[in-house]
Amino acid sequence: MIRICRGLVLALLALLVSSPAAAQAVLTAADLRDHQSLDGGWHWSVDPFRDGVSGFHGGPPNPSTQRWQDTVQAEVAAKDPRALFEFDMQRSPMVQLPGSWIGHAPEMRYYQGLVWYQRTFLTPAPDAGKRVFLRFGSADHAAEVYLNGKHVGRHTGGFTPFAFDVTKLLRPGSNQITVGVDSARTDADVPPPVTDWETYGGITRSVTLVTVPETFVDDTWIRLGKDGRIYADVRLDGLNAAGRDVRVRIEGVGHIDGVTDAKGIWRGSMAPTHELERWSPESPTLYDIRVEAGSDVLRDRVGFRTVEVRGTQILLNGQPVFLRGISMHEEEIGKNPVRKITPAAARALLTEVKYGLNGNFVRLAHYPHSEVTTRLADELGLLVWSEVPVYWRVAWDNPATLMQARQMLRENIVRDRNRASIILWSVANETPVSDSRNSFLRTLIADVRALDDSRLVTAALLSKRKGKVNTIDDPLVIDLDVMAVNTYSGWYSDDPLASLPSLEWRSPVAKPLIFSEFGAGALAGYRDAVADPHKFSEEYQAEYYRRTLAMAAKVPFLAGMSPWVLKDFRSPRRQHPVFQQGWNRKGLISETGARKQAFFVLAEEYRRRAAPER
Repeated sequence: MIRICRGLVLALLALLVSSPAAAQAVLTAADLRDHQSLDGGWHWSVDPFRDGVSGFHGGPPNPSTQRWQDTVQAEVAAKDPRALFEFDMQRSPMVQLPGSWIGHAPEMRYYQGLVWYQRTFLTPAPDAGKRVFLRFGSADHAAEVYLNGKHVGRHTGGFTPFAFDVTKLLRPGSNQITVGVDSARTDADVPPPVTDWETYGGITRSVTLVTVPETFVDDTWIRLGKDGRIYADVRLDGLNAAGRDVRVRIEGVGHIDGVTDAKGIWRGSMAPTHELERWSPESPTLYDIRVEAGSDVLRDRVGFRTVEVRGTQILLNGQPVFLRGISMHEEEIGKNPVRKITPAAARALLTEVKYGLNGNFVRLAHYPHSEVTTRLADELGLLVWSEVPVYWRVAWDNPATLMQARQMLRENIVRDRNRASIILWSVANETPVSDSRNSFLRTLIADVRALDDSRLVTAALLSKRKGKVNTIDDPLVIDLDVMAVNTYSGWYSDDPLASLPSLEWRSPVAKPLIFSEFGAGALAGYRDAVADPHKFSEEYQAEYYRRTLAMAAKVPFLAGMSPWVLKDFRSPRRQHPVFQQGWNRKGLISETGARKQAFFVLAEEYRRRAAPER
């Protein structure tokens, strides 16, 4: 985000999370509403010293550096020879968005900081009784948005959507939009600066203009209760939101009618009038939904299923399910990914999980992935672990950091509560235990339960090992529905691979466990066919999987696994000049999609585990 405003923004974030009335529009299922796409060609201009934000003495920027001004710089200069501009947005290079600036030019490969984007677009004046929202799928890490030279708003958090009402700022004909996107993060941010994945700075998901009636369906949540009834929560936004008739139609099932309360909120339920076909990986049935309120109609596609825990088992639709999964970063297959997740890019990744690995589960790590991906998981029948980037060394004692995490969690859950595929909300990954950390994460867990009591809560934890015994000793396990542990014995330890099956796992509580990560790196094509292969060879990775899977088979309370990771992914931490070259090589496929030996080891294990379910 723009740094001079950080204190103000964090204060606003605190207000936003603590006061629902102050929240911006949600625009649930906005990707299915009628909209005008602003994807395509945008001008871009790098601003490493942020002089588009403030002058060199700390005051506001003067016209010579003010990127968002509603002018054509070349035309002003042609009329006034004394006009001075240190930039020219209209003659700056163009790129196709969405997509990270990593792909804009070679010098942007490791750039961290502020980049300005601008484009013009044509649109008619909004019709009377209509509102227009400017919606971003995401901008990493933070964005300041201007329309026709006027400040629209700001957003922090590189993985969740945000929208602003721009009805009064639009003009008929040509409009100019300018966005300053800042990828730099501080220790107070979520995630913090140090991670093990690439920072794909920029506008990485679609930008749209969404037109809705003056009073419209802003948020809806439709799900199947454990009692067999269908529940619907609807919230309207607008001057006439109170006392409005609402109808939820479920094609082939029935409808629910109601009237909103004084806050524009209504909740209703129904017993299905026809037998409901439940969503599952084997039968990913989706129903067309219409939510009607006045002149507004919101459409979605929703699956109905239940998920719960019984003892050490995870139950899907009342039946035990073993999660045969893999972890995955949001990065398309190819030599030069720019985090542009199109439907085709998402399908290429998820079909490797579903059909290549014989999987039924994917961990979308370590942040909310694109709604393109979660919708496709619904369609394909893949159970999903969805996560927020509370990762490694978070500023646990900083109230503003907690507020940022809470907002990100809320935005993620509200966007995707209607996705049947998502069964687990994760609040953290590999965080060191402390009293402040426990309090921080328990606040997030409480938020999850308040926002969505129909799913399970988890977090990827670390465990204590003494000799051959691993003990899940994190105090947070008491608060979670499902335990999850990252374990790398044999990779980040000098254990002989042959010794891994003898490792034991113990837990102080009777809850299901997921091995949320285990893995070993391998450079695709590097072969070392000897009795004791070297790390980074395909043979070592394959043998690591065989031995670790043998260890997992002896854990009686294991309910699933999501090894690390589907595809080799970019990570600036990983700089071995022979084996890594800026890539984390723990993928079962290479960055270009080549399957490694371990891919087939895991695929066979999952084929075997799936056989009794068929």
